[in-house]
This record gives sequence, C-alpha cells and structure tokens, in this order.
Amino acid sequence: MRNRIKLMRSPVCLALLPSMLLLVYAIGCGAQETSGIGGGSTAPAETSNTYAYAIEGRPDPFKPFISPKAATPAGRDPNEIVEEGKELTGMQLFEPGQLTLVGIMISESGAIALVEDQTRKGYTLRQGLPVGKRGIVTLIDKQQVVITETARTRAGKEINSTVIMRLNKEGDK
Repeated sequence: MRNRIKLMRSPVCLALLPSMLLLVYAIGCGAQETSGIGGGSTAPAETSNTYAYAIEGRPDPFKPFISPKAATPAGRDPNEIVEEGKELTGMQLFEPGQLTLVGIMISESGAIALVEDQTRKGYTLRQGLPVGKRGIVTLIDKQQVVITETARTRAGKEINSTVIMRLNKEGDK
C-alpha cells in the first residue's frame, strides 16, 4: 500500500495524470457510441418504481398563496365617491354631525345660525357657507338649518344628501 502511494506521488506520475484521465474519458465516450451501432439499446431500463403526479384536485405547488389579483381590485368601482384634493379651511374642517345648533337670529340682512362644536366653541353660519367636505348651507329658517351635501362619483354622477340641524327647545337635549 505504501509503495502505491509513493508511486502516485512521483513527479512522473503527476505529469502523466492529466493525459491518463483524458484517455480514460475518451475510451468511456467511445464505448457508449459504439454500443449504439451494434444494435444494443443505450436507453435505461424502465423500473416499476416510477412516480406520476396527479394534478386533479390538488393545488399547484408553485403558485403563490397570495395573488396580486386578490390584494388589489380588478377595476375601480364607477360608483365610488371621489375625494377632491382641495385644502379645507374654516367651517369645512367640521362635518355637520360635529356641530350643535344653539340659536338662530333673523334680521333684515339675512338669517344667521349659531352653532357649537364638541368643545363648546361657537361659530356662525350664513346661507351659502361651505360646511364639511361637501356641504353648503342652503336654508336657515326659524327652527332649522338645512345643509346640502353634494358628492361626485368616479363616473361623474352627483349624489345629493340633506342634513337638517334642528333647534332644540328649552329642556330638550
């Protein structure tokens, strides 16, 4: 055994090693080609242990669990209300439901409604004043303030809704 190891480490063997490997490779390749000429089959023999994957009723193992189609809607709803990108100021910062009507003053120059927010800070409303994101004061009479809200859908349709703020009588809450 030790003689073999010494022989393999000799400089002559190391120099011949690449050419010997090339010769063994060429003989091996040539043997496969010649076996096909002689009529012998080079196809591997089929074994009885073959496995076939039946896809019926099974999920695709390479399909992701979360599809991008489920995360984002296929199309935009034409009836969705589109928010306008304008900056809100003054009474537009309050939605009508956040305000409480506490008084109405009618004079020759027009009617004025007195409202309070949740912190009990007072404000005045006049006809035509914008309130909330989409509302405009359309009517102020002796007992109520009417605010008409107009929203636009993605399809361009206008949706109108009316908010009525009634004046509470003494003792009502």
